[in-house]
Amino acid sequence: MTNIKASEVARDFALYGDVLDAVPYGNGHINDTYLLRCNQAGTVVRYILQRLNTSIFREPEKLMENVSRVLAHCASRLAGQDDASRRALTLVPARDGRPFCCDAEGAYWRCYLFIENATSHDILKTPAQAFAAGEAFGAFLSLLADIGGERLHETIPHFHDTPSRLATFDAALAADCRNRAALAKDEIAFVASIRHIAPRLLDLQAAGAIPERITHNDTKLNNVMLDDVSGAGVCVIDLDTIMPGQSLFDFGDLVRSSVSPAAEDERDLRKVQLRQDVFAALVKGYLKGCDGCLNKTEVELMPFAGQLITFEIGLRFLTDFLQGDVYFKTKRDGHNLDRCRTQFRLVQLLREQEEALQRVVAAV
Repeated sequence: MTNIKASEVARDFALYGDVLDAVPYGNGHINDTYLLRCNQAGTVVRYILQRLNTSIFREPEKLMENVSRVLAHCASRLAGQDDASRRALTLVPARDGRPFCCDAEGAYWRCYLFIENATSHDILKTPAQAFAAGEAFGAFLSLLADIGGERLHETIPHFHDTPSRLATFDAALAADCRNRAALAKDEIAFVASIRHIAPRLLDLQAAGAIPERITHNDTKLNNVMLDDVSGAGVCVIDLDTIMPGQSLFDFGDLVRSSVSPAAEDERDLRKVQLRQDVFAALVKGYLKGCDGCLNKTEVELMPFAGQLITFEIGLRFLTDFLQGDVYFKTKRDGHNLDRCRTQFRLVQLLREQEEALQRVVAAV
């Protein structure tokens, strides 16, 4: 996708001013994202322009219906509050009024106002950042508790269905279409050793112990913007996977992406660590943001949620490696296997320190 093409597509949206340029932005795995600049009477106004990956999001209009409903609800709930325009994304409609547009090749695009003076972070550096991120995601969950109306669409069916992810992995391993299984013997053995944990959260939901909620479902640290001055959580972003889920899916993914100082694709596994002070800050922030909306079971299982979602994401990286890197973008040979290894090492640490983490939660 060329920058020129992105600039041309931008003109199909109801933008303020004339398009100056569009340059690739961020390091997301799925969609193509551009930072768009427009000249509005001498002032530069910035936007985020995205081309949706419809090989993954196969019903983009339903996805955008979810996003539109959620953002309209957030705007209504936040109306009149301080900094309301920065605390939720603002969709820029296409010139025909829809929340997206299609280019000549049938690709789907959307546009948001850029959140100024805030930054997303790939690696969490301080417990204060952990608290801010946890509070932002918890508040987002609480904000959507009363959205009402019809059930949101499932943009990716079985997204946090760990048993389903295991079944996909089993099929990929059996097929071994790229003859890569021999390169991942240790990781395959690790899956076999802990696969019994996969159904726990879904079983509890089926039993009525854990409620269904509207959740973000991809609460990586870099999906929340932190204020450049105060460090407070400003805005939750990347809303493609908003759909019915569990609070523990969101908290678990936040743990996965935050408690270790190592990059997601770090090759030196000695750098993968479990920072208990960061975990404690995540718990405190998330519970504050949730404002009492979680039940006792949800709170007690916060340490386990980190294990399960980290295992699930590692499993997805391993599956993609076995299938030939067809889902996540890769930059080198073995990239998805490297990602898998960091996740599985973190799972080991979370399991080894589970009792200590349970004490952290109980003390909050």
